[in-house]
Amino acid sequence: MKKAIVLTDGEHYPAVTHDAIEVLKGELDILAAVFIGGTEKIGSDSDLARLGVPVVHEDDYLHAIAAAIDKYDPDEVVDLSDEPVVGYKERFEIASNVLAKGVAYRGADFQFTPPVEAARVSRPSISVIGTGKRIGKTAVGGFVARTLAKKYNPVVVTMGRGGPAEPELLSASEIEITPEYLLSVSKQGRHASSDHFEDLLTSRVTTIGCRRCGGGMSGQTFVSNVDRGAELSEKIDADIVIFEGSGSSIPSVHTDARILVIGAHQPVEYMRSYLGPYRILTSDLIVLTMCESPMVDQAKIDEMVEAIHEINAGCTVVKTIFRPRPIGDITGKRIVLTLTTPAVMTDAISAYLEKTYGCEVVGVSSHLSNRPLLREDLARFETLKPDAIVSELKAAAVDVVTEWAVRKGLEIVYIDNEPIPTDASIDLEEEVLKVARKIKLHD
Repeated sequence: MKKAIVLTDGEHYPAVTHDAIEVLKGELDILAAVFIGGTEKIGSDSDLARLGVPVVHEDDYLHAIAAAIDKYDPDEVVDLSDEPVVGYKERFEIASNVLAKGVAYRGADFQFTPPVEAARVSRPSISVIGTGKRIGKTAVGGFVARTLAKKYNPVVVTMGRGGPAEPELLSASEIEITPEYLLSVSKQGRHASSDHFEDLLTSRVTTIGCRRCGGGMSGQTFVSNVDRGAELSEKIDADIVIFEGSGSSIPSVHTDARILVIGAHQPVEYMRSYLGPYRILTSDLIVLTMCESPMVDQAKIDEMVEAIHEINAGCTVVKTIFRPRPIGDITGKRIVLTLTTPAVMTDAISAYLEKTYGCEVVGVSSHLSNRPLLREDLARFETLKPDAIVSELKAAAVDVVTEWAVRKGLEIVYIDNEPIPTDASIDLEEEVLKVARKIKLHD
């Protein structure tokens, strides 16, 4: 029989709540109740004693729920409370805090469960997860892999919506990511821009590609083969495993630590409400990306940081921007760019490339994830007579852009997006290494 604690309020008569608890005892071992407020029908401790189970009561009901979970170690929290003590917003807040403890939370017509940890690896492990798509999670994942590779021997396990049916091993010592190689993969009907190809390209760390389909509010996936990817990682010569999420979905594997990527341009209510707090509460390091105008202004950045610290005061937050890092020489070349980056950022990226790498940007497309518009941009590029096309390895980078470049006899150079702290005194590499040390991985 599953163990449970119940949430109760002062808007119900104690006898009514007592009888409800007795009904639940037919299916659950009720260990205790948490009183979360309300005074209409309960006015004293003697009233609470009538519930017939131990009662936890604090001024802050979230603290009381956490204390009860720590003390009684339940499998789930059952909510017998109601409005006006708690409403929709408060219940999502309760859900985030309960799920962060690894406990299920349900009420009369809802149920939240923490993402299933279908596998566990024997080595130290870190997951890199995000709060949505196009926030730079894969770029941060590649940075984490490169950083750890300077001191350790990591292997990366990715999961994507275009990943392989069976976990696919890409060995850094055996495979070189070239346009020709990626085209051969694409012609086999596989998604050659999947995250495991990008991670190997940008980090030169052995990578295992997996897939997933569907995603829930807490990060659970409907279907995933990441558990088999975890099994495969055990056969690789490595001393740490990096599991990379997909969008806002979380790998179904237990990891010793989490690095969370949040886009500064995302709505702040996504952090404060719904199940945003769950992801923040369970993370050891937070990388806030795209912290620059015109993506966001300083007031929005400050608001995001404040919201994060309200939820998890002890978590380190590193504010960053992305800047392109070509995986190849573009010095002195006339180039055209294909990006997933919002159009408002293309001028800044072009200026950075020209200044840093001595090239001339003659054309830009921000439609790498929109094939019809991308093809229109490529047709326009033909009149510009570039020396090379420079592209992120995402979306249609292979089956459209690379295929077009090869057909036109153009050189293609792929780029990484490097996360750079906006505060020069912050060393993002060191913050990543601190997470590794926290899980007892020593230099």
